[in-house]
Amino acid sequence: MIPVPKDLAGRELLRDKVVVVTAAAGTGIGSAVARRGLLEGARVVLSDWHERRLAEKAAELGELGEVHPIVCDVTDETQVQGLVDGAVARFGRIDVLVNNAGLGGSKSIVDMADEEWQRVLDVTLTGTFRMTRAALRRFIEQGDGGVVVNNASVIGWRAQAEQAHYAAAKAGVMALTRCAAVEAAPHGIRVNAVAPSLAMHPFLAKVTSEELLEELTGREVSGRAAEPGEVANVMVFLASDYSSYLTGEVVSVSSQHA
Repeated sequence: MIPVPKDLAGRELLRDKVVVVTAAAGTGIGSAVARRGLLEGARVVLSDWHERRLAEKAAELGELGEVHPIVCDVTDETQVQGLVDGAVARFGRIDVLVNNAGLGGSKSIVDMADEEWQRVLDVTLTGTFRMTRAALRRFIEQGDGGVVVNNASVIGWRAQAEQAHYAAAKAGVMALTRCAAVEAAPHGIRVNAVAPSLAMHPFLAKVTSEELLEELTGREVSGRAAEPGEVANVMVFLASDYSSYLTGEVVSVSSQHA
């Protein structure tokens, strides 16, 4: 089994950058990205739709650096614009957007209602589009570049039963990433994504059966699921100047069998 690494010390990869992270109030990848961003010297705008959990997470992460919480539902364009405007009002600018908001679920195609399909796509794909659009407009106005990092999934490449809505949404995030990168490049803006396979956290364990988690873990040659922080490390790399030549890429954060 590949061991879980010890908590890595910050190297100021995002020193003085303003980083906006969506869906960051839980125990998964979003909060891990926010934490790593703070350790790397960023000022973080923490966003989520759940006001109480957001306040609690902001208080927790505030011990590591400057955190500003803003409630945002990525399915609401007014709230999306309010998130960007609020970040700028607090810090004067934004430098990085991490699109982490997503919604899953398990349902066969023949049993899936239109509303179930639309809800997953609205949060996972259209929410990423709304946030990307708002950030790109701000980056272009600022005139000095910017970075978008999207959270996709290996399921956008690989088939899994009862995941058609989620897989379609994540494949869409990958395509959106590539197209946005082409449009943004003339402005010095980079857009990339990560595609995790299995990142374990308490909420995932709560909503996923033990049998499915065991099956998914068995596909990982590492012998275990990823920690959210291991995915966050790659996202922060993509947000930093260490990935200055990467744009339009989807980086697999996975140890699955080929």
